[in-house]
Amino acid sequence: MGMLPFFHSFGFTGTICLPSLAGIGVVFHPSPLDANAICALVAKYAVTLLLSTPTFLNTYTRRCAAESFGSLRLVMTGAEKLPERVAQTFEDHFGIRPLEGYGCTECSPVVAVNTYDFRAAYFRQVGAKRGTIGRPLPGIGIRIVDPDTGETLPVDTPGLLLVRGPNIMVGYLNRPEKTAEVLKDSWYNTGDIAAVDEDGFLRVTDRLSRFSKIGGEMVPHIKVEEKLHELLEAEGQVLAVTALPDEKKGEKLVVIHTLNDGRLREAQEKLAKSDLPALWKPRPDQFVFAEKLPYLGTGKLDLRKLRELAMSAQAPAPPV
Repeated sequence: MGMLPFFHSFGFTGTICLPSLAGIGVVFHPSPLDANAICALVAKYAVTLLLSTPTFLNTYTRRCAAESFGSLRLVMTGAEKLPERVAQTFEDHFGIRPLEGYGCTECSPVVAVNTYDFRAAYFRQVGAKRGTIGRPLPGIGIRIVDPDTGETLPVDTPGLLLVRGPNIMVGYLNRPEKTAEVLKDSWYNTGDIAAVDEDGFLRVTDRLSRFSKIGGEMVPHIKVEEKLHELLEAEGQVLAVTALPDEKKGEKLVVIHTLNDGRLREAQEKLAKSDLPALWKPRPDQFVFAEKLPYLGTGKLDLRKLRELAMSAQAPAPPV
């Protein structure tokens, strides 16, 4: 039968037609959160390719036996940034390193991807770099520009990621104003902050919408999240950062967390002693408890719900 992929419907919608075109077998399951069913299907059908998100991979690491993924030859992840802790834990458990890719619906949907190295006698072509989303696919052009001026930025300098190629959408149906916001001179504005290195590998820093301007400085939410998870040595995602308006500094960070009191104190104490800049460190009163973090059906964090949770916690109590 050849390679037997297993697809999740988490954003790679354009890949659903690939199996029928290439004559490849495919296994579907309605809920990628159902770890037991996923493990059973991968083992039953000897699946070799798994498309998933970091959130789902983290769930499989906790709930699936290592041998259930023994047939996998390639694990590709997208839809959200792949934290190093998630990738390493998955590799330690299953013996296979997830490769990270990047795309969006408007780009049909893949823009860049890591691959395996090409190796031959006296030759090696590097296909992947850890912490990157890989190189752009053939025929796809990228630019890294200053978000304010539109000026093209040099190598290894973070800026707004623009994409151009035959994969770019024509526009949003019956929404010319929205189309004009993101398409200019055939370049699509991804809204992501990224940098490209001298070898052509892309590294996404954060969504532009997931930066806060605090005291005139741009503070990346993901960097704060990653540092807190690192300090806690957390296996999965136990907190997420959002922001609210602040009269004094423009904005303030709010950490939505699922920690008990002891773990929360530990996180706050370690954060205070960490090497993060002072403006990047949320105060103890900027931590808000939630029973669970909100996720969309795609496996991405529900950023709007995160902000709503923060706003609810900041709202004054109603009169009795």
